[in-house]
Amino acid sequence: MRAFFLIGVLPLLAAGQTAPKAAKSAAQPEGFHALALGDPAPDFDLVGIDEERYALKAFADAKLLVVAFLSNHCPTSQAIEGRLKQFVTDFAPQGVRVVAINPNDPAALRPDELGYSKYNDSFPEMQRHAAEQKFNFPYLFDGETQKTALAYGCLATPHVFVFDADRKLRYQGRFDDSRFADPATVTAPDARKAVEDLLAGRPVAVAETRPHGCSTKWLGKRAQVAADQEKWQTTPVDVQVIDAKGVAELRRNATKKVRLFNVFATWCGPCVDEFPQLVATQRKFALRDFEFIAISINETDEIAEVKEFLEEQNAIVPDRLKPSLKAEGRQGNAYVFKGASQDELIAALDPEWPGPIPHTLVVAPGGEVIFRHNGEIEGEELRAKILEHLGRFYVPEE
Repeated sequence: MRAFFLIGVLPLLAAGQTAPKAAKSAAQPEGFHALALGDPAPDFDLVGIDEERYALKAFADAKLLVVAFLSNHCPTSQAIEGRLKQFVTDFAPQGVRVVAINPNDPAALRPDELGYSKYNDSFPEMQRHAAEQKFNFPYLFDGETQKTALAYGCLATPHVFVFDADRKLRYQGRFDDSRFADPATVTAPDARKAVEDLLAGRPVAVAETRPHGCSTKWLGKRAQVAADQEKWQTTPVDVQVIDAKGVAELRRNATKKVRLFNVFATWCGPCVDEFPQLVATQRKFALRDFEFIAISINETDEIAEVKEFLEEQNAIVPDRLKPSLKAEGRQGNAYVFKGASQDELIAALDPEWPGPIPHTLVVAPGGEVIFRHNGEIEGEELRAKILEHLGRFYVPEE
């Protein structure tokens, strides 16, 4: 899988290089304050996933306090979770406490920014994510007001702050230098080294680094989400006629993309009922190597009706997909099947399809079947199967 950064991801520094103090910019909201080394830890009053409230005084017994801004959705944040849990296990006996804070407004995330996670960044979804990943540290929600993220100058998730016994800032920046989940890819465990220096009574050798990950989703980003939604609602859909040979070629999937095929008709009630889930799936994975292909078995003289239905459903081609379609000589991802018999379509797409519609098939590059379902689809199950194949993290290129 190709590894890439999401919009707003911050560059890494070379090992040992320090980061300048972050300044207020147009990308940062009013009230944003970048902490400097030696600054006191700002207090907070936030609810945790255990539904208890936490403030700095809850960690008064800590020799060192690590405040780590994390999120559910970000692949870089998810990638460090295993290493952060090990960090807690290693340093808790020495009096080091860790508290994680989710700074993000869940309504400020576009659907395609959730393509690496089962969950958005809402409080109930934080609870589910933390339970599944067995967090061994408090996880607090700041997404309603973002006062804590503003006070700390949280640039991204993850962004880590280490405070000494007097709650003065002694390290801030990345947790480590890897955006991958494999611990073997870490070459600079910056937060760990900072804690080791402080426990040994030494000055922190590298006290500031640049955080890397997904930018903080501030409340003001809701306007961008609304603009994205309007684009999906107003972009036209191109519908083409396809025969069994064309379907078979798509089914072979000689691409790097996971392909989701759905066979439907505008006169089929379950097809209509399930279609929003298919579009939601397309939108979720729109920034990944993924493609939704809709094949209607309406009559070919009903192509205008099919087009109208797909536009009502917002079944457009995501921008990231357009270059690959052009390279394949295709105009879109929506078709009306042209054939004398549906048996031709079954033979070309999925010989295990029993015949009724809707029918859904997900295939990996090279055509291996990831998932198939006949009848109305359950959207969460479908997306979970696709995410299981695509993975929750960036991975190194082979």
